[in-house]
Amino acid sequence: MFLRNFKYLWPERFLPEPAWADPFDTDPPLTPDGPLGVLLVNLGTPDEPTAPAIRRYLAEFLSDPRVIEIPRYLWLPILHGMVLRRRPARLAPRYADIWMEGGSPLLVYTQRQAAAVQDVLRGRGLSVRVEAAMRYGNPSIADTIAALRREGCDRFLTVPLYPQYSASTTATVIDQVGRVAATLRNQPELRFLKRFHVDPGYIGALAHSIQSYWDANGRAQKLLMSFHGLPRYSIELGDPYYRDCLQTARALRERLGLREDEVEVSFQSRFGAARWLEPYTEPTLKELARLGVTEVDVVCPGFTADCIETLEEIAQEGRDAFLEAGGKRLRYLPALNDDPAWITALSDMVQTQLQGWPGSASRAL
Repeated sequence: MFLRNFKYLWPERFLPEPAWADPFDTDPPLTPDGPLGVLLVNLGTPDEPTAPAIRRYLAEFLSDPRVIEIPRYLWLPILHGMVLRRRPARLAPRYADIWMEGGSPLLVYTQRQAAAVQDVLRGRGLSVRVEAAMRYGNPSIADTIAALRREGCDRFLTVPLYPQYSASTTATVIDQVGRVAATLRNQPELRFLKRFHVDPGYIGALAHSIQSYWDANGRAQKLLMSFHGLPRYSIELGDPYYRDCLQTARALRERLGLREDEVEVSFQSRFGAARWLEPYTEPTLKELARLGVTEVDVVCPGFTADCIETLEEIAQEGRDAFLEAGGKRLRYLPALNDDPAWITALSDMVQTQLQGWPGSASRAL
């Protein structure tokens, strides 16, 4: 209508030929509903265990102002002048130690989760396409959304695979999905799962995994729950992450039937000079050894798939620190990965979030 009226204000020869027929079609064909799109999004990974690939990944990851909240004029010279010059070469052999056929463990397990959840939901009668995406690196959120749109998806549920909410993890996934949507003329409907830190299925899957390990291998004197750390100022600014972690730890301890003195909670992966959430994991392990604890089992409830922070930082570096301090045995209990109990719990959460959309009707949970 605007173009038809505009010709009276400007010579018609300058107007583009309209794409629609004249007269306008008042009864266009209906577009059939496509499958529901589900994005399972994890943090990210380099494409290969080499210094150049790690440098590209870290440059994207550590340039996110949600991740590093230092003023840009201070941080970017440090990032490009120091961090990206030194850290990739140091990390390359560590990534190589854990690399799997098909890529990094984080990517491989997240892709397995996506395929398994799709199978479960389709078996329940849902019309869905479930894909794995990485917030940093590949497959990117933008490429994954584009692929799902080509499959006819016009409704998207994004599930950041971070049980505990943080602005530096969950929020940056939501930011990126929004940025992709902002480039689209015909935007899809969007939903997000914010957190699932005390979801009964998630807690049950964790407890089942731990108890199964203990049934087969016996239990250590202490269970250490190590969560990824955050700078303390993040919490002071209103981030609920610390509270979420403690609620997860309490729910898991109660589900396992453990006393408070049988469990410790700590925070790992400190970066930079700022004060982070405490107690830190490595000093906690050393202190336990000093106090006479000889055996510790470590679980990382904040990681839904194994990665360098669990397989290297805990299973190797943490173990070495504990043994050097006088401990006798440290065992890292694997992340949920593609454990069937976790796949069922994740499928249940996704199905609940999809309710009300066409194509989501299925048998009840």
